Amino acid sequence: MRITQRTKRYSLLTLLILLVVIAFPIIHLLRTKWRETDNHRVLPARHVDDASALNLTRVDTIIAIPKDRSAIENQLRQILHYANTEGLKIALAGARHSMGGHTMYPGGIVINMLPYNHMQLDTVNNILSIGSGALWSDAIHYLDHYGKSIAVMQAFSSFSVGGSLSVNGHGWQKNSPPLASSVLSFTLMNARGQVLLCSRDENTELFHHVLGGYGLFGIILDVKLKVVDNQSLKYHYVNLAPENYTKYYKKYILDNPKVDLVFGRLRVSKKHFLAEATLNYFEQTEEPPIQLFRQEKKIEETKRLIFRGSVNSEYGKRLRWDLETSSAIPARHLTFTRNEIMDSQVSLIENKDTTSTDLLHEYFIPERNFMNFIQDIKPILLKSKLDLLNITIRAVNRDHDAYLNYAREDVFGFVLLFNQKKTALQETDMHSLTNLLVDAAIKNEGTYYLPYRLHIAKDKMRKVYPQAGSFFRTKIKYDPSELFNNKFYRHYK
Repeated sequence: MRITQRTKRYSLLTLLILLVVIAFPIIHLLRTKWRETDNHRVLPARHVDDASALNLTRVDTIIAIPKDRSAIENQLRQILHYANTEGLKIALAGARHSMGGHTMYPGGIVINMLPYNHMQLDTVNNILSIGSGALWSDAIHYLDHYGKSIAVMQAFSSFSVGGSLSVNGHGWQKNSPPLASSVLSFTLMNARGQVLLCSRDENTELFHHVLGGYGLFGIILDVKLKVVDNQSLKYHYVNLAPENYTKYYKKYILDNPKVDLVFGRLRVSKKHFLAEATLNYFEQTEEPPIQLFRQEKKIEETKRLIFRGSVNSEYGKRLRWDLETSSAIPARHLTFTRNEIMDSQVSLIENKDTTSTDLLHEYFIPERNFMNFIQDIKPILLKSKLDLLNITIRAVNRDHDAYLNYAREDVFGFVLLFNQKKTALQETDMHSLTNLLVDAAIKNEGTYYLPYRLHIAKDKMRKVYPQAGSFFRTKIKYDPSELFNNKFYRHYK
């Protein structure tokens, strides 16, 4: 068969087009990497900050508690005595992923709980005893050796157990209330140095106020958590219109007893903005789970660059959406373990640009107003000058445990991630945007999450959380000198 000049030219043109198609995203990711400063931020002496990188605060003392369980109570009592003698306030810190100064008080003492990370599993009753400073990632790897897994946990495993209890984080486990539902009990050192056992049967008022209590009632020490079996899970993916999300959620998730983990995502590129969605879920399989291993650094870095390449880039946002949706097709044939999926590090989306920061919002909306909320926030987000990077959707069942609860009925949580420049102008823009989004949540009978920036006024917060006044009065009841304190408390009290 003779190859004509026309055929050769066509083949060459096709090859060139293919090279351009492949080369352009690679060049985009390389440019993303090149622009990063990757300068490690060093804080001044006696200063602390949190994940927002906007809360630099001078404090009196930063104290890391001992790892030894027998020594911790004695040292903490000494710290309490020192604080009372010197008239200082105490703030508690773990991995510092809250964003509103929840882990600091100006001129106060910061207690770093991370060293207190012991773990012990009761294999008969499936109960994990764990120090409040432990990271979830460490707990996952510990449990993996026993074929067990955390029952309820947020999407990233980089947070501390005590921090997650203090904000009452929620996960993406099917039919699950927030994290408080998996807590059997915990010990708490109060302002007088007493160690109390708190559960649904003992010191119940403290139990309900400490969970989601933002470190205002005392120091969480030892926690007992429910654990479940680790399992092999197969990934499934559905592309859909947002208006069909709740209908498909019932069909593919609620009516499917095999589903274990599930999340949704909305498209945030200007093209098809909030007009496309995905439903991603993992079904139980009969395959025995293999032992957990950590992802290769090269794979993690590629994923991170794809995410970071979407910052202030319409092309990057489209590329990320296309890659995620196209890669979902072959991923349908893959099997993962529950622990492997849950051991996801926040480093996968790490921002290495020192001139900007990534800020989270979350709004909890009842199913009846799901689409109304999307329609209400769409013009707000399009008009905003802040760069929206991501919207994830997670279902959260009603919370019967935390007093300051955000899920007072079954809701869908809309998790929004923004990139903000560290300028006064963009901080003002974020303040305005946050209030508009909270107003949209209120209009749709929803709530907003409290671990983030303190841009909502006290009166509006109490409209969303009518139990707040009683919550703060109970705080005074147990801590009349307001020894345990932070910027969150100062703002909303």
